[in-house]
Amino acid sequence: MTTDTRGGADQSMNEPLPIEGEAHLEEVTAKHDVVLVDFYADWCGPCQMLEPVLEGLADETEAVVAKVDVDSHQQLAGSYGVRGVPTLALFADGEQVEQQTGALPADRLRGLIERYTE
Repeated sequence: MTTDTRGGADQSMNEPLPIEGEAHLEEVTAKHDVVLVDFYADWCGPCQMLEPVLEGLADETEAVVAKVDVDSHQQLAGSYGVRGVPTLALFADGEQVEQQTGALPADRLRGLIERYTE
């Protein structure tokens, strides 16, 4: 199976999707019902610990998991009020509904996602 890195609406996303900029993030959150956005940095230890959790959630849930590198996209991170990494923002029906800072456990993240996918 080939993966469309743009995240087409008719495609199931079973791995985290790198975000290429503000327009791409808006496109992804508009196309998909539930999107969990991970604002991360490569040098961040908790971000690295969260990576396998997010990969699992992308594979196991209906949500699209999107990743924003805060070093590459500082303005985008700033526009969402990201002050520390990892910061996770949850979008439902194109609107931001949750934001959490820190590496949260898989069951807590799954619960947040399921609240908006049922």
